Amino acid sequence: MEDLNFLNEELKKISTEIEKNKELLESEDKEIAFLAKEEIERLKEKEKEIKEKISKLKKYSLQELVIMEIRSGVGGEEAALWARDLFEMYFRFIKKQGWKMNILDKSESEKGGIKEIILEIKGKRAFEILKYEGGVHRVQRIPKTERQGRVHTSTATVAVLKQPTEIELKINPSDLKIEYKKASGHGGQYVNKRMSAVRITHLPTGLMVDCQSERSQLQNKEMALKILRARLYQLEEEKIKEKIATERKKQIGFAKRTEKIRTYNFQENRITDHRLKKSWKNLDRVMEGDLFLILSDFENLNFEN
Repeated sequence: MEDLNFLNEELKKISTEIEKNKELLESEDKEIAFLAKEEIERLKEKEKEIKEKISKLKKYSLQELVIMEIRSGVGGEEAALWARDLFEMYFRFIKKQGWKMNILDKSESEKGGIKEIILEIKGKRAFEILKYEGGVHRVQRIPKTERQGRVHTSTATVAVLKQPTEIELKINPSDLKIEYKKASGHGGQYVNKRMSAVRITHLPTGLMVDCQSERSQLQNKEMALKILRARLYQLEEEKIKEKIATERKKQIGFAKRTEKIRTYNFQENRITDHRLKKSWKNLDRVMEGDLFLILSDFENLNFEN
């Protein structure tokens, strides 16, 4: 895995080596002068490659790619409906930022909620901003299905992973086990007749990704690889050798109500961020996508474009 700091340091070292070899070009020993010339040519070729990588990384840093995973947690069908509401909140926020979003995989509940949805998001400083959304989101409200008007507490989890470029993370094809199977779920008989669902297992880590949202086997494979790349990058970045389940639990826990980062209380129109230990009376606006009303309080963020 390479970053701008590492590449810039490498560039400085190469520049120094080139200057040293230039001094040897004037050597009276013709063999030394010849070897110096060859070394300069080699170093300049390497210098060119690194400059191209730096250029790509700078371009990438402006348009960050993010994988966001939203899952229903504790609370049954209401948790799935809450996961759907969270997705819609993020969709509005993404639209306001002018970012692009693509649904990689989606699993719905019987009443229109979301069991799981995986998004690919592309936009300026997307990961820098969305990384604060990773964790358990708790909701307190009266579900539409509640006849006696009682307030229920449910949760949904959000994981935010950085999507690396190919120069940041390379996957050896021989490390992948790719399996194809019949899709299941909504879609009637069609999805069950085609071997369109894809499961990719990364053998060194045991990380497994399933994707069946598209009817095309090729599309599902491409989406599964995107998800896999993002999760592997997270492991690499945090230098964790354990399986992905362990790492992701650090971010989203077990979806228990006590592992919350934020509480959304609809009766009081109140939203509380437990990391900031602060509440706001503008839940309605936040659900409409005005997330900066909360995120602007994170001191590490500069929201001036």
